[in-house]
Amino acid sequence: MTISASEPATTPPASLPLAAQSSLRVLYQHRLMSTPQLHRLLTPATARPVYLLRQLNRLRALGLVDRVRVQGPALTRMPFLWYLTDVGADLVEEDHELTHRPYRVTEGGAMGSRQAHTLAVNETGLAFVEHARRLGHECGPLDWTPEVANRIRDGQRRFEDDHVISDAVVNYVHIHPNQRRTPLQAFVELDRATMTVTRLAAKLSAYGRMHDYVPQEPDRSRSQVGARPAWRYQYRTFPRILVVLTGAGTRALAGRASDLAHLASSDPRLMRHRDTLAIGVTTLGHLQKYGPFEPIFTPLLRDSGPTDLYLRPPAEPDGQGVQE
Repeated sequence: MTISASEPATTPPASLPLAAQSSLRVLYQHRLMSTPQLHRLLTPATARPVYLLRQLNRLRALGLVDRVRVQGPALTRMPFLWYLTDVGADLVEEDHELTHRPYRVTEGGAMGSRQAHTLAVNETGLAFVEHARRLGHECGPLDWTPEVANRIRDGQRRFEDDHVISDAVVNYVHIHPNQRRTPLQAFVELDRATMTVTRLAAKLSAYGRMHDYVPQEPDRSRSQVGARPAWRYQYRTFPRILVVLTGAGTRALAGRASDLAHLASSDPRLMRHRDTLAIGVTTLGHLQKYGPFEPIFTPLLRDSGPTDLYLRPPAEPDGQGVQE
């Protein structure tokens, strides 16, 4: 990594151009993004990311960001992946504008086995952002957060046993023609067809456990009046759960969706909350092509046809019965 002698690595973000500041904040929240993804997210009005690359290379010269190549068969022709250095992450944290993210990306981590998964989660978030722009809704570069953990039981087991870790949480504001605003929130599970459907179904079952989990407080029992599920301290309503499939052909993904629906509908914990838990499955291709307000989601806990992001019965009038 090269650090310019004329520009100190402690250059405050406020003194940098807006594109550079935005790049720092986006990379802090999303950890790892390719040049094309940053271009679509931050400078979509330009045909080529010339100015953006100039700013990214300036940040690299300052020692605030670094880059690796996306893994692929022709490595030298693959786009760059950008991430913050420790110095860059510390600088962003000094502003106290973003929720603290303790995880730091290293060169080894950027080149590791999670690279393709991270890029696919980015593509999911980008699909929401790009369709929000097209539809006049609100969903910006920082409106999805990757790898959000929520506790699902008391105890001191392994972190993975006590928490469900969502691949992302998306915040989206649907602005209706009459300017009425409906905030929508969703947990995203991105499946690249690399795990068994049984394991994916177990992840969904963990959301059922999260829905039920009431923390044990020393001075009162879980059943005492006033005890609240833990998720209510963070979310106003329980977010929708969106399973986004990719990484295989159309027929294979349809088979995975069908198997997942069978397993979810056979899960007593999930079915007990079928009126309050909204779980839908779609493909990344459909989300990118059609957007979240077309009938691309197949509900997993009820026998009905495809619907949109609201995951409500198709006959229900727009917005009715939805309280966010």
